[in-house]
Amino acid sequence: MTKQDDSTSLKDQIASGRRLVLVTGPSGAGRSTAVKVLEDLGFEAIDNLPLSLMPRLLDGPPIDRPMALGIDVRNRDFSTNALIELIDDLSARAALDVELLYLDCSADVLMRRYSETRRRHPMAPAETPQHGIEREFDLLGPIRARANILIDTSELTPHDLRAEIEDWFDASATQKLAVSVQSFSYKRGIPRGVDMILDCRFLRNPYWSEPLRALNGKDDAVATFVAEDKRFAEFFAKIQALTEMLLPAYAEEGKAHLAIAFGCTGGQHRSVAVAEKLANALAASGWQVSIRHRELERRGGGSPVSGGRTGE
Repeated sequence: MTKQDDSTSLKDQIASGRRLVLVTGPSGAGRSTAVKVLEDLGFEAIDNLPLSLMPRLLDGPPIDRPMALGIDVRNRDFSTNALIELIDDLSARAALDVELLYLDCSADVLMRRYSETRRRHPMAPAETPQHGIEREFDLLGPIRARANILIDTSELTPHDLRAEIEDWFDASATQKLAVSVQSFSYKRGIPRGVDMILDCRFLRNPYWSEPLRALNGKDDAVATFVAEDKRFAEFFAKIQALTEMLLPAYAEEGKAHLAIAFGCTGGQHRSVAVAEKLANALAASGWQVSIRHRELERRGGGSPVSGGRTGE
């Protein structure tokens, strides 16, 4: 995104049409509902547009308002690689602020929804919905990992989902900078699309404590162990102070989303503990925060918080 004039607010930026939200997720998780809510919020909304037509759409007349594009795996030209390449291409455009909104849902809840509606799954029309859900999860896994905002709709009613979407995207209210705090393993590479990266490998490692090895940084015992490192308090205080100094400046600059990532060797203990602590501190200060633990999610033990954490 190009640098804005100091007088340009986030609301002005959104009104100018520079914001592009790509909406996807497994069938039955609420994608269509999310697109409709964004349309009600003033976005130009288009659902099920083929991937090959998106660049042509954006190369057309200048966008005079924010745009939301729903992406469905049933599109004839859909593929995981094609969507990732499209996200990269669009993100490289200076005139666009691209965000990927992923509507997630547990397999059990999706099964229940399909059972209640007696619908066939689009990826398994001649089989049970379970087969289609499993295929779609495999197909969307790499895309889910790229999400800027991930909302788990498993426990949300349509009304709850609308409230979540409005909380993230309503520009008629006082819009807040959305902050994503993440953890990752250096062995698996640095996550893409991150603005700030901080290395936690200097902290003592809970992995070498047998009782803590199977736990992760969300467990109190691990968080306490990490915090007892004599270097931790000063490190965290400086990181928190730096972050809280930068966030208002980024918000004034017109940035809609900021991603902060903490890395350690395995992405299980130290980075998770620090990310959790910072996310809670920022939420307590009133920032809109979501948290992702990449390696825990890959192991099925770190589903992101629904919609994130929002301070009062």
